[in-house]
Amino acid sequence: MYNTIKILFVLITFSLSANSQIIDESFFNKTDAFFKRYVQDGRVNYADLQTTGDLMPLIIAVEKADLDNIPEVSKKAFYINAYNLHVMNLALKNYPLQSVQDIPGFFEKKKIVVGGEKLNLNKFEKEYMLKPYNDPRLHFVLVCGALGCPPITDFAYFPQQLEEQLEQQTQLALNDPSFIRPKGNETEISQIFKWYTEDFGGGKKEVIAFINSYRNQPISNNTSYYKYDWSLNDVATTLTGSSGNGTTIAGGNNASRYVVSSTIPVGSYEIKIFNNLYSQKTGGGEELTDRSSFFTTTLTALYGLSNRLNVGINTRWRKVRNHALPSSPFGVFGSDENGSSRSGLTGFGPMIRWAAIPSWENFSIQSSYTFAIGEQLTGSATQPFIDWNGGVWNTQFFNDFPIGDNFSLFTEIDFLWEDIGTDNPEEGVFFNNKKTTPITAILSYNPNRKSTIYFLTGYAPSWSFTNDQGESGLTISDYFYQGGIGGKYQFTPNFEIELLYSDFTTKFLNDNNGQAATYNLGIRMNL
Repeated sequence: MYNTIKILFVLITFSLSANSQIIDESFFNKTDAFFKRYVQDGRVNYADLQTTGDLMPLIIAVEKADLDNIPEVSKKAFYINAYNLHVMNLALKNYPLQSVQDIPGFFEKKKIVVGGEKLNLNKFEKEYMLKPYNDPRLHFVLVCGALGCPPITDFAYFPQQLEEQLEQQTQLALNDPSFIRPKGNETEISQIFKWYTEDFGGGKKEVIAFINSYRNQPISNNTSYYKYDWSLNDVATTLTGSSGNGTTIAGGNNASRYVVSSTIPVGSYEIKIFNNLYSQKTGGGEELTDRSSFFTTTLTALYGLSNRLNVGINTRWRKVRNHALPSSPFGVFGSDENGSSRSGLTGFGPMIRWAAIPSWENFSIQSSYTFAIGEQLTGSATQPFIDWNGGVWNTQFFNDFPIGDNFSLFTEIDFLWEDIGTDNPEEGVFFNNKKTTPITAILSYNPNRKSTIYFLTGYAPSWSFTNDQGESGLTISDYFYQGGIGGKYQFTPNFEIELLYSDFTTKFLNDNNGQAATYNLGIRMNL
């Protein structure tokens, strides 16, 4: 809560201040403290950074910077820090991810703001730094978010120390055996020297001369280029085990999957559309004669008020059809079949998601309240049941556990209270609301960075304060079981589609030899 208040205070302060910010020593000091906290051995601790709002004030300062009257060396140092901060911010908005290349248009299309000017990373690097300063040493301090770059430093670049810092980082990079790789008579060098040959003199001879001017042991002209490593420069990319804050660091394909139990970052949006088709077959005796199908579209939209607190809305639209067998579950979408049908918007309300324990990065609590919309939703002599007449309050506890590099276990425990407000004391109806405690477990396998195959199982008992004989006491009045198989495909870190099929049974279906199944399609978008 302290971090949330701090973030809001900073944002309000900036919004009420002048449109531009003076870039002085305080900016460089704050940036230096930031890098010292979140950079470890040349890698960024994105997992820790995701739980705070420490990057946003620096990004705002970069966006509103007044650069008209500062010395050129201060502007150069500012630009270096601003580039590295913006790269981190774009990666953080899409985190967790395996590589910045997984973000479409990361360098060419994603917009950033520097000193009030909107541009992309490529333009910022080439037109604001490489061309005007004509300093090839910039290639060893501008970090593109990949392990193939020279490592990001755990300090900021200061105007008064800039020349010394540029020399130091260039010398460190060109003597680093993982960056310049002598192998007998041949040396493998970074593709940076291929992509930016002109910056190093214009030809292979000039490139080798530049490298040797900083090396303790010169290399020969016999060189080749090794494959560039675009893996995210994240501490979680190469480590497996426990991080400094006690959370589990996932590697392999687990490192790039979207963790549904996490809150979304400050200032970002998440929109989910989940379509569920439930269809059951019932009848008298051994023969199944009737089908009831319920199609529900749930739309949820979340906004990152902070990295640990999200707020949003949820809506529910339903279509119901009762009809005779033989018929298809998808007959619910038709209009020319025999049977009763009904559709409409049935619910709307607020929701929040809270990362209650900062050291558990994959644990969150989500609570929503849905107000009923419409009349006689539970049905009448002429209309079928479509929803509850009262409100629905659902509180969900999510947790996710990575298992090795490619597996994970998601668990969910809910407290679901339906049909709130429909008690009628005058008719002696008390505690008529339905109270259910669903428990769900999902085992996922990630065969690659973008695909997920999962197996789902769930049990949901409904509780009553009286039993079938009218005796008081807490009893299970109803229940359902489900088991299913599903898959997800993450087209980009911001767009994912999910398919799920499950077999479904309830107490009523078990008692009457009925059958049921669900067919599900989900879409997730992050903005």
